[in-house]
Amino acid sequence: MTKPYADREVWFLTGSQDLYGEETLRQVAEQSQAIARGLDESDVVPVRIVWKPVLKDRDAIHRMALEANADPRCIGVIAWMHTFSPAKMWILGLDALRTPLLHLHTQANVELPWSTIDFDFMNLNQAAHGDREFGYIQTRLGVARKTVVGHVSNPTVQQKVATWVRAAAGWAATHELRLARFGDNMRNVAVTEGDKTEAELRFGVSVNTWGVNELVTAVDAVQDSAVDELVAEYEDLYDVVPELRRGGDRHDSLRYGARQELALLALLGEIGATAFTTTFEDLGALRQLPGLAVQRLMAKGFGFGAEGDWKTAILVRAAKVMGEGLPGGASLMEDYTYDLTPGDEKILGAHMLEICPTLTTSRPSLEVHPLGIGGKEDPVRLVFDTDPGPGVVVAMSDMRDRFRLTANAVDVVGADQDLPNLPVARAVWKPKPDFATSAEAWLMAGAAHHTVLSTQVGVDVFADFADIARTELLVIDEGTTSRGFANELRWNQVYHRVAQGL
Repeated sequence: MTKPYADREVWFLTGSQDLYGEETLRQVAEQSQAIARGLDESDVVPVRIVWKPVLKDRDAIHRMALEANADPRCIGVIAWMHTFSPAKMWILGLDALRTPLLHLHTQANVELPWSTIDFDFMNLNQAAHGDREFGYIQTRLGVARKTVVGHVSNPTVQQKVATWVRAAAGWAATHELRLARFGDNMRNVAVTEGDKTEAELRFGVSVNTWGVNELVTAVDAVQDSAVDELVAEYEDLYDVVPELRRGGDRHDSLRYGARQELALLALLGEIGATAFTTTFEDLGALRQLPGLAVQRLMAKGFGFGAEGDWKTAILVRAAKVMGEGLPGGASLMEDYTYDLTPGDEKILGAHMLEICPTLTTSRPSLEVHPLGIGGKEDPVRLVFDTDPGPGVVVAMSDMRDRFRLTANAVDVVGADQDLPNLPVARAVWKPKPDFATSAEAWLMAGAAHHTVLSTQVGVDVFADFADIARTELLVIDEGTTSRGFANELRWNQVYHRVAQGL
């Protein structure tokens, strides 16, 4: 079975000690390999689970932590105390560990063999208190970790592990992320600002700016033969309006959109960037604001933020990686306007151009329309409706002393009527728990109007990601009330101020 993260690994670490003798330790190794194998063979766990030899002393634990930190294939470690592994042995290793940690509280057997239990069995199967010893030292040291309880044969346990693995993959992706800003932020907009230095410290992403004219040069360097080939691909994949087809009055606009896509791919490849931003206020000699090119690059897995919004570009890239191999998609999104019909309120989300076609399984239409701002040629873009289903919208805000993630669970729905005059891709959703509570909480949180919409992963993956990043996450879902959310904001403010120290 091919795993979505085929080039990555999660290491399975088993704690014990030398006290029990070789026969018991041999059984520990055999049983821990079986547990690791149960996770590795699960259809839902999206990464290879690699068993490591049983850890029995402080030095071995410390070495293993340093090896996990240093191996770029290792995106996380799962730890289980099969027998009683005295927790002082783990202090040095846990303090050194920089790789995401999941504490699996399990045991080798599902049912107790009541009639045959003897003290040899008890010596071997001590996770019930061995893991509690381990939990104590993790809490004492303030170690960020995910805790999962239950036997690995339980589908719920496998799904929780899989959710954490996806968050760990997102964390690895942001730490490898180079983000290229073509131009600065849209003028006078507050929410797209942020501390890029703190973002590198917190999320590992390197955010830097390249001149728009470097992109212009790359566009001019694209060969006509490459444009011909890409345009043919467009005509095969999309319903291209007649005016953009070969011989159409505006075919050159489509060719220029193809040049932009090829140029962005080439330039981002040279930079080593997997996320980027543009802004309609800084286009230099570009003839169009990139629309189609941005949509297709997002479909290839790139993160993107409009109007210079690099924080949302980080989220889009993380969501792309965390959702790898799952149905659905992820895209830049923006809350645009509302349907306030009582009892049936909805949010219509869109952007000027840049919504990712992974949000639909339908065949998009490739069109050209005026933009109305920016003073450039009419840009080409894909137009479609997002497929109905569950989703989550997530925003990142710079709160001056920390980054805040705000996530709202939503149900994407169909539009009440066709939208023949709206020349952009769009999504319609009903936010949980209801429109008024959701919007009130979102506004109280100071959450951004740019978001990532994911129909691949839910709040649980972003919650694990936030825990790994030690970053604030506010969740708006079916259990949210306005009063409770306001209190959570107050508590969080106190906690995060105190947690930063003096």
